[in-house]
Amino acid sequence: MRKFSRQSRLSVVSCPHNEAAELALTESVKFVCSSGAVGSGIHLPAFRAAMERQPDFVASDAGTIDAGPYHLGVGKGAYATEALRHDLEILLTEVPKGTPVLVGSADTAGGDPHVDRTLDIIKDIVSQHGLKRRIAVIRSELDPAMLQNAYDDGRVVALDHAPALDRDGIGRSTRIVGMMGVEPLQEALQEDVDFILAGRCSDSALFAALPIMRGIPEGLAWHAGKIVECGTLTCETYGKGAMFGELFADHGIITPVGEGLRCTPQSVASHSLYENGDPYLHRESSGTLDITDAQFEQHDPVSVRISGARYIPADRPSIKLEGVEFAGYQSMLMGGIRDPFIIRQFDKWLAEVKDDVRQRAARLLGDVLSPKDWRIDTHAYGHNAVMGAREPSHAHPPHEIGLAFCLSAPTQELANKLAELSRQPLLHHPIPEWSGSITGFACLFNQAHVERGPYWRFSMHHVLLPTPDETVFRREILTLG
Repeated sequence: MRKFSRQSRLSVVSCPHNEAAELALTESVKFVCSSGAVGSGIHLPAFRAAMERQPDFVASDAGTIDAGPYHLGVGKGAYATEALRHDLEILLTEVPKGTPVLVGSADTAGGDPHVDRTLDIIKDIVSQHGLKRRIAVIRSELDPAMLQNAYDDGRVVALDHAPALDRDGIGRSTRIVGMMGVEPLQEALQEDVDFILAGRCSDSALFAALPIMRGIPEGLAWHAGKIVECGTLTCETYGKGAMFGELFADHGIITPVGEGLRCTPQSVASHSLYENGDPYLHRESSGTLDITDAQFEQHDPVSVRISGARYIPADRPSIKLEGVEFAGYQSMLMGGIRDPFIIRQFDKWLAEVKDDVRQRAARLLGDVLSPKDWRIDTHAYGHNAVMGAREPSHAHPPHEIGLAFCLSAPTQELANKLAELSRQPLLHHPIPEWSGSITGFACLFNQAHVERGPYWRFSMHHVLLPTPDETVFRREILTLG
C-alpha cells in the first residue's frame, strides 16, 4: 500500500479488495456521467451501454470558470449551438422518462442568458421529437442591489487573493452568479421532474444531490461527484466514453464505459486531488469534503473502489460568487521573430518597442487618451509565454518567438489606433548589431491588427453568507410537450 505525503492516510491499493468483507447491502444508487461537459460531445455507443446498467439518474456539468471572464460577461457560452444541441438531444431522447437528468452551469457560465439559450434548445428538441418533459429551471444570476445590501451587512466576504471590492464595484459588475450546492437541486428533485437545468452549480453537487437524498453518506456522495464530473479524464488515458458509478453505504465503484478505457487507483486518486488549493479539503457551499483518509482500490480490471471520504458540515452556509466587470476593448498584432540578434536581447528590445509606442500615443493621442486608460500586454511564445517568471528552463534560447502584442483601450476605435501606432516599431525598431534598415517582426495577418472586441475581467473572488430567509436561487417548473 502506497501512502501519500502530508501524513495522510489517503492510500492507493493495487490489489482487488476482499469482497467477502463488504457489508451486506440491499440498495445502491447508480448514476451515469454522460460527458465531461454538455457541448464537449457525448459518445453515443458508450452512453447507450452505460444506460443499460439502469442508472437512478444521469448528470453532466456544462460549465467552468476555467473558460475565463468573457463568457460570463458577454452572456454566451464557449460551445457552438450545434454542439449543445447534439448532447442535449441525446440526454432528452436516450434517457427514459422517469430517470432524472441534471445539467448544471448551463452554457459555460451559468448566467440567465446562458440558461435561456440552453432552455430554448431543449424546448426545440422536445417539440421536434414529440416528447413530454417536466423540467425544473434553477437560475443563479444574482441581483447586484441584493449583494450591495449584503455587502453593507458584512455578508460578502473575500476569499484568498480576491480582487478589491466595494459597493460601487458590485454595481459595476456586468453579471454575477452564485454557485449552488446540492440543496436547490434536491428541492427540484422533490418536484418529480424529468430534467433539471441549473445555472452556475458546483460540479460535484450534480452527482451528490440524489445519493444524499437516498441515504448515501455525504462524504462518499461528494467524493464520487468530484471524481466523475470531468468524465473520462478520470481514466488512465482520456478517451471517448461515459462514466458509471454505483454507491453503497460504505463504498462506491467507479467504472468507465467505452472502448479501451480503464480506471486505476492512481488515475482516480490523482483526479481527486486536482483543481484545489488544498488537495485534501474541498470546500462546498454547505461544508467541506475531506479526502485525507480516502482509499482507492482496484475493484476489477477497469473499475476502482473508493471509500473513506467524509463531509464536514459548515457552521454557516456560503455561496461562492463569480462576477465580471467590463474592462474595455482590445486589438492585437500577432507575428513572429526569427532574427537571432533580436532574440539574444529580446526583453530589452521589447521594452524599447513598448516605450516607443507609448511615446507615439502620448504625442498623437494624448488629447483623447490618458496613459492610465490604456495598456500593452505581450505574450512571447517560445520565451516564457506560458509559465512566465515560473519557467524553470532557460538553458536553450529559442530560435524563433511568436509575439502577441495586445492593446487595450476604452473604445474599439482607440484600441485600433494604438495597434496601428504599434506596427512600425514592431517591424523596424533597431538594435546595435544592425547596419541599415531590417524588418525583424513578421506579421501573421494583413491587415496587421485584429480586433478582439470587448473584454471583461473578474471582479469577485468572494462568498455570500446568505440569511435563512434570503432567496438566492430562483426555481420554476415547466411542463414541455
